[in-house]
Amino acid sequence: MEELILVRYGEIALKGGNRSLFIRQLIKNIGKALKGIDHSIIKDRGRIFIKPVSGPEDTDRAVERLKRVFGIVSLSRVVMVEKDLDTIKRTALEMVRKRSPGSFKVESRRADKSFPVGSPEICRLVGGFILKNSEGIKVDVHRPDLMINIEIRDKAYIFAGMEKGSGGLPTGTGGKGLLLLSGGIDSPVAGWMVAKRGVELEAVHFHSFPFTSERAKQKVIDLAGVLAGYIGGVRLHMVSLTDIQSSINMHCPAEQSTILTRRFMMRIAERIAGEVNALALVTGESLGQVASQTMESIFVTDSSVNLPVLRPLVGMDKIEITERARSIGTYELSILPYEDCCTLFLPQHPETRPRLERILQSESHLEVQRLIDEAVETRETLEV
Repeated sequence: MEELILVRYGEIALKGGNRSLFIRQLIKNIGKALKGIDHSIIKDRGRIFIKPVSGPEDTDRAVERLKRVFGIVSLSRVVMVEKDLDTIKRTALEMVRKRSPGSFKVESRRADKSFPVGSPEICRLVGGFILKNSEGIKVDVHRPDLMINIEIRDKAYIFAGMEKGSGGLPTGTGGKGLLLLSGGIDSPVAGWMVAKRGVELEAVHFHSFPFTSERAKQKVIDLAGVLAGYIGGVRLHMVSLTDIQSSINMHCPAEQSTILTRRFMMRIAERIAGEVNALALVTGESLGQVASQTMESIFVTDSSVNLPVLRPLVGMDKIEITERARSIGTYELSILPYEDCCTLFLPQHPETRPRLERILQSESHLEVQRLIDEAVETRETLEV
């Protein structure tokens, strides 16, 4: 008798001729997620089984890590036994006794057609054995408290219940994007959402040291660490905006400072994206949430770059975004009270409907290319 983990994938099954590419990437990502846990991966006719070698403690650790791997829709702890009907009965009964449900149902799938007992008969015999050897329990074929599943393959695989995974597509199947990662609530959620669609992420964070603190920097590193738990690692580029913001404050109207700073961020991000072969920028903007996220501001911001800009939160409100942040584990970090570069130099009355020609006129007073070059060349890069 051995305990394994059964991994189920959902959307991958619809990929037709490309399915094998997605499955290979999923298996690769599973291996990365289980680094440090001695394990083996078994692929068998539409199923992926994982065998932690060292025992139950490693099984628990593996399940918790696998829940975060994109592409996995659910997992089950499976007991693998010989294809012997008496052994199957006893194993199923032990599962029921551990959980003490009021009702149960047995489902069977016989992938190995050489096994002499058919699926309906397996269900009848195992269910009868459980009833005979249990008290205070009944069969409920419609809404059972516990479902016992039996699969007959090279061995007999028996499991009860399942745990939900993150779903989506395996990281690395959807190209690479560069996430503009602030210390707020929104951008980590945006990164999580595009990663769930298979996008590999690098991140860029803008700071204004010494006006922003080392604690603010560590907060962003910790947020990147949470995202890394889902996608296997994040390369984080830390870029100083201090000189850029000082130049804007010196030469440009105060009400334009937010949108001008945002355009610099986008240009710098585009430069870094080109260096790391990212095909799109990813931001946490939600339409109308703040001054820089009106339709006019977004138009003026996007006009500064040529890369596509993905905004997965654009139609979500703050309550929806906050709920998602809580569920993925970034919210408590995001609300730590350390200022970032966007809030630090926020004008009292930021322009909400900027006109591109006026913004371009203001930028003509700045050494745009020099400021961008210096910011890109002096960035710090971390592996999280």
